[in-house]
Amino acid sequence: MTNASSPLTLLRDALASAATDPVTIATEAAGRANSNASHNTYLTLTTTESLHRAELLPTIFSHAQNRPPLYGIPISIKDCFDVVGTTTSCGSHYYAQLNPNARKSSWVAQRLLDAGAIIPGKTHLHQLAYGITGENADYGDSVQPRDATLLTGGSSSGAAASVQEGSALAAIGTDTGGSVRVPAALCGLTGYRASLGVSRGEERWAGAFHLAPSFDTLGLLFRDLRDGPALASAIYDIPAAPTPTQLRIGYAGDDFTHDCEPEVLSAFAAWKQHLTHHGSTLTPIDTAFWADSLEIFSTIQASEAAQIHRNRYQHFEPAIADRLAWGASITTTQLETLHHRLDIFRTQISSLFQQVDLLLVPCAPVNKLIAGKDQSHIRGAILRYTTPASLAGLPTVTLAGEAIGAPFGTGMQLIAAPMQDAVLLAFAASL
Repeated sequence: MTNASSPLTLLRDALASAATDPVTIATEAAGRANSNASHNTYLTLTTTESLHRAELLPTIFSHAQNRPPLYGIPISIKDCFDVVGTTTSCGSHYYAQLNPNARKSSWVAQRLLDAGAIIPGKTHLHQLAYGITGENADYGDSVQPRDATLLTGGSSSGAAASVQEGSALAAIGTDTGGSVRVPAALCGLTGYRASLGVSRGEERWAGAFHLAPSFDTLGLLFRDLRDGPALASAIYDIPAAPTPTQLRIGYAGDDFTHDCEPEVLSAFAAWKQHLTHHGSTLTPIDTAFWADSLEIFSTIQASEAAQIHRNRYQHFEPAIADRLAWGASITTTQLETLHHRLDIFRTQISSLFQQVDLLLVPCAPVNKLIAGKDQSHIRGAILRYTTPASLAGLPTVTLAGEAIGAPFGTGMQLIAAPMQDAVLLAFAASL
């Protein structure tokens, strides 16, 4: 860990001291945009608009003491959220052609603007946000700016790339089954998946496109754990919380992590040691009841996605069209049974959080996805790690392996009980 100031603090201090200004920041962000080898971090760049806004910010907020919390900070937004004057593609040529330019920004985009942020553009995503690798037949696969041989992961693929390339200090993503957590992990970043309760409601999804409303959550990707509370407060109204101490942290045992690659197991062990030295008590937990998570999640998800995109399956890439067709075949009786099993699972999770305060689980059993290789086998393997938190609507922070000297791409999930976002973010920031 470092004693240097966090990226958000450094940029805020530079703005406050006039060492830099919004126009300079916006210009530098634009210069870094789409610098990955696939040149597709952004599906829509808003360079002209962001530079114009940067010019206006000092006038809009003329008194330094009245500047909003994200004044002059570049934050990208996933292309499933409307931004006024742009088309929302959801990672699909079909929707890019069907949807008109937005006449109003989404709730999330407006929150960014109200907080003083600059939006460099709308980022790449796995088609319909329905995938975990960052591959996209319409817009090309998303590769990491730091290494063109590696996929970013998805579905918030461009969000991760924008932070890694430096065109954004933070990025807005969504997380249904791991779409913030996995790219954050694979790209060496921090990710925050909000509680389902924080993310729910017509207001917060206004001007945004769902994949599966039962599980869709809002999220963020950024570099430094210390920036999490300030970003989540400014954008999602997560209140500040005192740093908790002497927490009980349950971790997944060998029976669950048996398929992890050595690099991931090394990082897992390093984080357990780090958390112990930080004053937490770590104990293994029984994860046997997680065995059905993937089946429950993927079936309900497919059914809900099929309803949203009904009669349009032929417009999407074959793997996604097949999932949608399968979702449409699921009967009401099957869904009733699955929702009953979901209720039982959530009750079991509640019981687990009577024994521990947080959970520690790898984000994925792998630490890299090689670009150009067949990834069809990996989806289920990764989702086995992410769907337990998704089913229960739990807030999660991705801990980057590099932060404690572990191998790159080996992110861990630090998971809290429902609506304990503030405590989770405060604790993570102290690490």
